[in-house]
Amino acid sequence: MSGINTGGEDQVLMVQDGNVATVTLNRPEKLNALNKNMWVRVGEVFRALNDDEGVRCVVLRGAGDRALGPGADISEFRNERNNSRQAAKYGRLMHAAMHAVRDCRHPVVARIRGLCIGGALELALMCDLRIAGESSRFGVPINKLGLVMAYPEIDALVTLVGPSVALEILYEARVFDAEEAKAKGLLNKVVPDDEVDSEVAKTVGQICAGAPLVNQWHKKFIYRTIGGSPLSAEDETEGFDCFDTNDFKEGVRAFLAKDKPNFRGT
Repeated sequence: MSGINTGGEDQVLMVQDGNVATVTLNRPEKLNALNKNMWVRVGEVFRALNDDEGVRCVVLRGAGDRALGPGADISEFRNERNNSRQAAKYGRLMHAAMHAVRDCRHPVVARIRGLCIGGALELALMCDLRIAGESSRFGVPINKLGLVMAYPEIDALVTLVGPSVALEILYEARVFDAEEAKAKGLLNKVVPDDEVDSEVAKTVGQICAGAPLVNQWHKKFIYRTIGGSPLSAEDETEGFDCFDTNDFKEGVRAFLAKDKPNFRGT
């Protein structure tokens, strides 16, 4: 088990156990409310994980069981986000972090207990899968602050739930429960609170049991497809590159031998 130095006050932690990296928003005294330092660190951590050949899956979670996060640290607004110029600069940090999560080549699973509001939900939207406890709460009540959700978050939200439901979430600015979040398309799974960690572990285990290069390709292809731009001949050909991998040979061997494959990511 290893970790990387995230600096600051250790408000974003990363621990790697075998092929699985767990990234924790670690500000429990504030329910993991996101501040400037945390946005910077999330970007740094996920960019480092993207380059780590030993990783097969990443879990994003909040410290404790009360929240992934309640959103932004509003106390920063007076000094850090007090006008459009400051907000644009701050927004670039936020969006760099969000893109680092979305663009991480490894599968990313959000583990959600408690509050998942505002910026925390926006981060969760950037993950590939979201698993939540049944008492979790969701929402983006930013119109009550006079704030707008910017394009990168809007894109992720609309991709998941469609324009009408996205507008409902933003117009009504309600905080709603996990079952409604799943019905709206925000979540993959809702389980009893005390089963969240075991369900996340089960899902991560299933991901890690697959060929890691294939998982990376599938992630790349899906996000490339929903991007909307036409596929090039090179893009389409990449779908057959798996046939040149050792993992393909190992998968076929194991299938024919009725054996468990030992994928190495090569």
